[in-house]
Amino acid sequence: MHEEWSDRKMSSTETRPIARTVASTQSEMTEIILPNDTNTLGNLLGGRLMHFIDLTGAMAAYRHTRTFIVTAAMDHIDFIQPVHLGNLVTLKSSVNRAFNSSMEVGVKVWAENTQTGVLRHVASAYLVFVAIDREGRRLKVPEAIPETADEIRRYADALLRREHREAEAARRKQARMDTAATESAIDDHT
Repeated sequence: MHEEWSDRKMSSTETRPIARTVASTQSEMTEIILPNDTNTLGNLLGGRLMHFIDLTGAMAAYRHTRTFIVTAAMDHIDFIQPVHLGNLVTLKSSVNRAFNSSMEVGVKVWAENTQTGVLRHVASAYLVFVAIDREGRRLKVPEAIPETADEIRRYADALLRREHREAEAARRKQARMDTAATESAIDDHT
């Protein structure tokens, strides 16, 4: 998780809000892909799609927390197929799992050919959002209650992805400390 948000303290008087179902967080957004959204090949720009993914993910996080949220990480994104000029892009999101102050949101993206009606799965992503108050202090988030088999699978998988994120963050932190120590030793010898 992004250090800026993971290092902030939570309010000590705060209690965990009432749990919500995963289904209650589901959000959807549809956009038409116009020329200003595309690259020179006439395909949707990756950064523009990432923006749509962030917005749709945030909608699910807002529905779950009913408070301010910030994007802490875009943990994983798969660009599966290109999205073409004139396609409709539909993004669907839901909270996969809530932790203490953070939650993982999954987003799936489909492109629809407006002439044929054919739908293609074009991207998937996982994002981490953190609930905060107006002063930027982390807030506890409601528990997410999975009900369907897919929701239960995504709930379990979210814990594995969180463990991987934490291990990777620890590895990067150690690498930074090792680099700083090496640079300091070099400076001492020059």
